[in-house]
Amino acid sequence: MSARTLLVRGMLVGVAAGLLAYLFATAFGESPVNSAIAFEAAHTPPGDHDPELVSRTVQSTLGLAAAVVVYGAALGGIVALVFAVVYGRLGRLAARPTALLVAAAGFVAVELVPFLIYPANPPAVGSSETIGRRTALYFTMIGITVAAGIGATLLGRNLTARLGTWNAALIAAATFVAVVAAGAALLPAVDEVPADFPATVLWRFRLASVGTQLVLWTTIGLLFGALTERGERRRTGALRSAPPG
Repeated sequence: MSARTLLVRGMLVGVAAGLLAYLFATAFGESPVNSAIAFEAAHTPPGDHDPELVSRTVQSTLGLAAAVVVYGAALGGIVALVFAVVYGRLGRLAARPTALLVAAAGFVAVELVPFLIYPANPPAVGSSETIGRRTALYFTMIGITVAAGIGATLLGRNLTARLGTWNAALIAAATFVAVVAAGAALLPAVDEVPADFPATVLWRFRLASVGTQLVLWTTIGLLFGALTERGERRRTGALRSAPPG
């Protein structure tokens, strides 16, 4: 399999995953977003409202769909490239479980752990003056988790021959958790939720946010692995049926 073939396949799979994630976000995320916008409007003095450059209807339909699909295509391409690097280096794992493992590791390192430290917030939560600082902190946490994941993986591989797979995996996992915990402890906390903001709205928004990412990563892992495994079987069958010489 060429890297180009895998990259194109991953991006196409990412588009499909983005469409599914968009449907999930629309079904479960729009209601808490609308509730948060209503809360913000009710607590903003008359005349202080910023002009609406893009209508809410466009934001929640075409804008959201375009953003999620483009993000899905890029993410699918990244997963495909990582798959190309690690495939065949994880023991006897076939294409499908390898792809799912790559997607699962990516979801944990890029989405889940940073989300637990700096969870997503709906409109009306967070000051516009601190958005740059909060964004920097979030991406710093992503960098820490990704670096910790790569380092833990390399550590586990190096220890496998001496300690066995199980012990090496436990040490690698403990190292990952320790590094991430240290990073989270060193970074400043962010708590800008208004005291009277509805807790149910916040909870539903955050569940919808992480759920959208879960749908995206899971679909990419499953679909990319299935298509790659199918392509391998076809190529193997073609080679076997080819006349000798």
